Amino acid sequence: MSLIGGAVADEQSDRPPLASRQVAAVVAGNALEFYDFVTYAFFATQIGRALLPGDASSKLLLSLATFGVGFLTRPLGGLLIGRMADRRGRKPAMILSFSIMGVAMTGLALTPSYAVAGMLAPLLAVFFRLLQGFALGGEVGPNIAYLMEAAPPGRRGFYISLNFASADLAVLVAGLVGFGLASALSPDQLEAWGWRIAFLLGAAIVPFALRLRRTLIETLPTQAEAQADVAPAKPLVLLAGAGLLIIAGATISNYTLDYLTTYAQATLHMAVPTAFAATVVLGVIGVAGDLIGGLLADRFGPKRVLVLPWLILIVSAIPVFHLLNEMRTASTLLASTAVLTVFHILGSSPATLHFVQALPARVRAGAIGIVYALAIAIFGGTTQLIETLLIRWTENPVAPGWYMMGAVMFALAGALFIPEASRRDRNRSKDALEAVA
Repeated sequence: MSLIGGAVADEQSDRPPLASRQVAAVVAGNALEFYDFVTYAFFATQIGRALLPGDASSKLLLSLATFGVGFLTRPLGGLLIGRMADRRGRKPAMILSFSIMGVAMTGLALTPSYAVAGMLAPLLAVFFRLLQGFALGGEVGPNIAYLMEAAPPGRRGFYISLNFASADLAVLVAGLVGFGLASALSPDQLEAWGWRIAFLLGAAIVPFALRLRRTLIETLPTQAEAQADVAPAKPLVLLAGAGLLIIAGATISNYTLDYLTTYAQATLHMAVPTAFAATVVLGVIGVAGDLIGGLLADRFGPKRVLVLPWLILIVSAIPVFHLLNEMRTASTLLASTAVLTVFHILGSSPATLHFVQALPARVRAGAIGIVYALAIAIFGGTTQLIETLLIRWTENPVAPGWYMMGAVMFALAGALFIPEASRRDRNRSKDALEAVA
């Protein structure tokens, strides 16, 4: 039995082990939800030209702002669906969030262009982005809580890393789809209808993923298991504040990497296929890094694992952006993406796990959902817009590197604030469970 920050590590000990297909049902649904969300980021230029008014520069800014709108409803989804997961169960909450996402991704794909529908087009785009944000805000808390409670003893890091890896796999698949469409279609075709195909591909899988999720067993802790939780090593409000710093910094870093697709096109003036190739690198390294980070966290503890990669990222972010802007070649773009992604992932995944494991089971899904959604809403939804504006205001194309560096510094401070468990804490947790039994 292990304990990080006071949470009982073996609440699921009396439950039968999950079949691999049940674990796959959780992470596959999470991957589809993130696929839909990040696909918008990758096609921000084309969506802006198709659905929004104004000149080319205004369309891009409005498209990035519309992307940010989806983050506004994430806290509401995290609160309502997260609390539902803590009261009624993880399974119904995950089914609800995924059903809403299916409606949103289909609706956005079928939204008529601005040339056809006028102002109705941007209004519908905003509406479906709000639905997407609500669904994804409600997905994260129950999903991570489920994987924690389904994990065998000593395997929580790896199980939770599957959640992170599924999100990065979605980035990879979205990047491959974008690269394929950009290579096969002309710019006019990509703008007119090519980007819609990317959304409809995700929507087509929704019925199958819903069927898989209905086969899940419930992992919501019983009342006795919840009462066995040891009090957190730090007050819950302080833990939430530290978690907010961690997830905010990881989010800004992550969306800066996602932004490289738009950055390569709009700032570096690279070809669209080259820009989408960077997302493939991001996805491949992200998936591998998440799994490696989870295994290392199980072996050494997440706090010990996260520090060095994040320190290297803080030092290297600005030099990498400088090099990218000096060279402006495809090989430099791919190499820069790879370097930044490695250190981002090896720090971010263990850091998020470090926070999540500090939360008691009785509020786990809701707390994760709310903190995650607030961090994403405030910082994730604005990252790409802020970095675009910083480049314009400062006339410095390296500005995203400065923003990334500062965010990771605050995230590291939040991670260092949360203590890892001592041997005495683990013994207290074991005694509490034996007393309940």
